[in-house]
Amino acid sequence: MTDFHERPARSAPWTRSGPRSATSDVAGEPAANGASTAEAGPRKQRLLGIDAARGLALIGMIAVHILPSWDPVTFEPTAQWAVFAGRSAALFALLAGVGLAFSTGGRTRHTGRAMTADRVGVAVRAVLIAGLGLAINEALPGESLAEVPAVNILVYYGVFFLLAIPFLSLSARALFVWAGFFAVAGPVLMHLLRDVLPAIERSNPTFLDLVDNPGATATQLVLTGTFPALPYLAYLLAGLAIGRLDLADVQTQTSLLLLGVLLAVTAWFAYWVLILQAGGYAQMLARTPALNEELIDDIINFGPDPTLPTTTWWWLAITGPYTNTPLALLLGLGSATAVLGLFLLLARGAGRWLLPLSAMGSMTLTVYSAHLLGLSAEVHYDQPLWFLIHVGVALVFALIWHLVFGQGPLERVVAGIVRAVRRLVLGRQTQT
Repeated sequence: MTDFHERPARSAPWTRSGPRSATSDVAGEPAANGASTAEAGPRKQRLLGIDAARGLALIGMIAVHILPSWDPVTFEPTAQWAVFAGRSAALFALLAGVGLAFSTGGRTRHTGRAMTADRVGVAVRAVLIAGLGLAINEALPGESLAEVPAVNILVYYGVFFLLAIPFLSLSARALFVWAGFFAVAGPVLMHLLRDVLPAIERSNPTFLDLVDNPGATATQLVLTGTFPALPYLAYLLAGLAIGRLDLADVQTQTSLLLLGVLLAVTAWFAYWVLILQAGGYAQMLARTPALNEELIDDIINFGPDPTLPTTTWWWLAITGPYTNTPLALLLGLGSATAVLGLFLLLARGAGRWLLPLSAMGSMTLTVYSAHLLGLSAEVHYDQPLWFLIHVGVALVFALIWHLVFGQGPLERVVAGIVRAVRRLVLGRQTQT
């Protein structure tokens, strides 16, 4: 494993983001729920708050990519890394689930041929987003985590959506139960199978990897990669459940904030007790002879490089970013839920002040893709100026485009294809 203290002074390579708009579904397709005139105000506030939360997550992702992850003097994580690493991905995945709920009926789930069309639309959207991610990966340099400028989440997102299709018609209660199941079962399965599954050869798989090594690539996307789909279903299904609630209700918004904080604090406290007080740290150190205290601390603070050790089950009790352990997933889920509740509340009285964030959050597929292509030039690491340039350009472009055209350019293209497919499915079913 690479010693973080010997790395060049640049941001750690992991990326976290997600392609979706709250005012539309994950690829920019308008949400299926209509709103009456009386509902228009609360509904607009709700959507504005969701997009603003996604905009914040996108800024956090850009910070993780460009700004340094550790202080060169103290070797401690930087403030931006401590706040955003892993949590931006959790927030994006949660909001992806919320968007899926909106596009499949919201509080009143679609049934019959409408749900069939929804499922086909999600499948098509998944293929389009994954294909875009694979194409972008062709431009991203490097292979290992220490070399790549960012790990592209788009290909993983395509897998998330495909795996979510069977769950689209479930109730909020059932979805919360399934989210809890994947928060535990996903990490356990990873721990049990990691040593027998193919090793990761390229952090950002390409079309060639998919053709030459389909099994290894599928394994990476589902279980062994930076954003493995099985544990990440905990975020997506929790978001899908939240999207079935009345998000325009102030009591629901407040509950999301408070319960999210409670869940995050509980997860961190469980880590503190198990690892730092009950001997978990000593067990990891004793049973993982290849790692000393410094390297274990690196995993806890910065995440695995590239995968979490399997020498003891105690590894599943840490909460480090991108470790994808049960407690790390619950910590990410709690923080993402709290942020969503907070922005929904802020949108009630300060909506117009959130417009720059919400504009960027409404076209994250476009902005995230452009950001990755900008990183592919490999000319800006560790420079606050480049961070400000990326965020500034994204904010200005998104705000102008949103005010003039509405949907982002990539969102508009993908949404048009998905709508055409849905109409085709509905038309065929009507004829039969």
